[in-house]
Amino acid sequence: MWFIFAILSALFAAFTSILAKIGIEGVNSNLATAIRTVVVVVMSWGMVFLTDAQGGIAQISRKSWIFLILSGLATGASWLCYYRALQMGEASKVVPIDKLSVVITLILAFVILHEEFTAKALIGCLLIGAGTLIMVI
Repeated sequence: MWFIFAILSALFAAFTSILAKIGIEGVNSNLATAIRTVVVVVMSWGMVFLTDAQGGIAQISRKSWIFLILSGLATGASWLCYYRALQMGEASKVVPIDKLSVVITLILAFVILHEEFTAKALIGCLLIGAGTLIMVI
């Protein structure tokens, strides 16, 4: 099931880039990010209440709160930078660079989470890096 959600995530992310590039025209990138964020907040809390998950708030540990907040800050910084880059550059060049996050995530997962870094992952990282370079030059 995770694979289906991952594919849907990629599909929605692709639409996000295209829709954002069209919508950001003539709009301050920070304002556009704030509008997008409000929509995401409403959708997220809607799902929480729809699935009756709001009762779980009290069980969230201090550690989880800290890391979820840090993750939110990283997401906000990423979105602000992404929208600014998208406003200034071509989607076909901005998006591949943004997707270098895959390579960075694999490296961080190895260093911080001590996940296995296989030869297959190394080859994939090299190919993603090379592909990104080819797409942006």
